[in-house]
Amino acid sequence: MASRKGEKRSYQDGCAAAHALDLIGERWALLVVRELLLGPRRFTDLKTSLPGISATVLAQRLSDLEGTGVLTCQPLPAPAAGWMYALTPWGHELEPVLQQLGRWGAQSPHKAPAPISLATLITAQKTMFSAQAATGIAGAVALQVGRERFTARIESGTLDITPGGGAADATLSGDVATLGRVLLGDQSIGEAEAAGLLSVLGDRALAQRYATLFPLPTPVASPERR
Repeated sequence: MASRKGEKRSYQDGCAAAHALDLIGERWALLVVRELLLGPRRFTDLKTSLPGISATVLAQRLSDLEGTGVLTCQPLPAPAAGWMYALTPWGHELEPVLQQLGRWGAQSPHKAPAPISLATLITAQKTMFSAQAATGIAGAVALQVGRERFTARIESGTLDITPGGGAADATLSGDVATLGRVLLGDQSIGEAEAAGLLSVLGDRALAQRYATLFPLPTPVASPERR
């Protein structure tokens, strides 16, 4: 990579994949993109969703991604102060890249427990959705996380998750961690309800089926150490 101080690093390689890494390969860049897949966000929203990043690094990544055309930055309307960041259409094309990377990472034998963000919860459902498991299911399930609401619609073996949404046949309400455990198979709906962490309204059978639609891939075998 380029080495002069203050100069953006580059692989100096003509491969399109290498060029892509020049653009979005810096640490935290793809996670900023992941958060913006939910829609426009303020700097403070991004900082809250990415607690491990410093304000200085976040500002740099936002500047870099704006400079490469992955996102846009617009001032908030008065009387609010600050900026709103949103992905460009080209930036949105990174969603399937993140999903495939997520499927690959889910097979890792080296997983370590860590908190997830709301964007991770939504992206993980899109990534792990099993059309085969959804055979015969049609309906809408709302996911309520505090003031945030998303509606997942299942029809003909497809899944579409949108912010807000209209009426739903069933609603799952809880925090991000609880919904993540329930939807990714670490905790049953009944267990989460008994612990006072989850509430279910509406079509309970649909909610139960919905929680089975996101099977994780089998991890690869751990490498043998010499």
